[in-house]
Amino acid sequence: MNVLILGSGGREHALAWKIAQSPKLSKLYIAPGNAGTGSSGTNVLLDLNDFENIARFSTDHHIDMIVVGPEVPLVKGIRDYFDSRDNLKQITFVGPDQKGALLEGSKDFAKSFMKKYGIPTAAYQTFGSGETEKGFAFLDTLSPPYVLKADGLAAGKGVIISEKIEEARETLAAMIDRKKFGKASEKVVIEEFLSGIEVSVFVLTDGKNYVTLPEAKDYKRIGEGDTGLNTGGMGSISPVPFADAEFMKKVDAQIINPTIEGLKKEGIHYQGFIFFGLINVKGNPMVIEYNCRMGDPESEAVIPRIKSDLLSLFDALKDQSLDQHKIEIDSSVAASVFLVSGGYPEEYEKGKAISGLEDVTDSILFHAGTKLEGSEVVSSGGRVLAVTSFGKNISDALSVSYKNAKVISFDKMNYRKDLGKDLV
Repeated sequence: MNVLILGSGGREHALAWKIAQSPKLSKLYIAPGNAGTGSSGTNVLLDLNDFENIARFSTDHHIDMIVVGPEVPLVKGIRDYFDSRDNLKQITFVGPDQKGALLEGSKDFAKSFMKKYGIPTAAYQTFGSGETEKGFAFLDTLSPPYVLKADGLAAGKGVIISEKIEEARETLAAMIDRKKFGKASEKVVIEEFLSGIEVSVFVLTDGKNYVTLPEAKDYKRIGEGDTGLNTGGMGSISPVPFADAEFMKKVDAQIINPTIEGLKKEGIHYQGFIFFGLINVKGNPMVIEYNCRMGDPESEAVIPRIKSDLLSLFDALKDQSLDQHKIEIDSSVAASVFLVSGGYPEEYEKGKAISGLEDVTDSILFHAGTKLEGSEVVSSGGRVLAVTSFGKNISDALSVSYKNAKVISFDKMNYRKDLGKDLV
């Protein structure tokens, strides 16, 4: 089987690393990939928004399956492009069509979907052009902090949490009236703030059946003690202690199953990953958000714990036979620590030479923002490397990742040293 993975980050490296282990694999391509993915397959330079060129490559290289890592091609309808062409529709896609991707592509669609199918989530209202004053009135009915979300994709920056009503009102006006996030904030979802601890849950679905993957806890803030600016993710841990059998039974009954059934009732043939961003509110799971792909940095802790052949699970999507497969999970704890560029998530420099990679032992290195310059690996993004390790408990797994984080070096390298303290 010839497989093409779309994307260039740590999530895509984790997928490539796992797929490369499958006996079903013939050739693996990653577009555009990074300095690490080249060890699992062949990196190819393709623009993820150029569907015509991706289609041409897929035909020329006899691609049987496309695994879509990031959300943007899905929201823009890459699967629809392939499904509408007779010479391409036989390719198995791991990723939903454009309508299914609205779960992530439109916060308003996701919230109204949850409301329609009785899926627990925060109370909300949506406001668009000319409705700023109505938004102000709704904010006045809420208690701080105030949560404002751009309806569309905003590169991870579209969620603003304000402690003060004046700041919330100013943010709403900036989003709607002054197009703070461009087209993404033409509509803004305002919702009540939920207090609790978050957990990421993932399923793979063939449109009829689903398997639940390991859950994870990710860490978004740049600073110790969950302080400072939000990032793409500073690390992740799987499994999550409070997500025990009783909690996950509620997740399945109240959230996962109603979501799958709701998609069917909406006539959405959803195939691929669904990411459930959940919060544990006094023992009860509630949905913060959906994503239409695997999470990052969660993938770097979740995928190594999957013992089953991931490519076989993906292959079951084409004939909706996922119910005939069981997923085997490693019971060990996986902890992933991200090494990031100095200054990230604000201004940072690229092209920093990375040393010590060959000295890492007992950990898996997943590349995110790296590239090759000659034979040298250099940084090419804000989040540079993920160091993933196994252990019998959270502390043991983290200690191995932190040991290897000290082995690696590049100018102004930064990482959080307090991951997992909220779970131990």
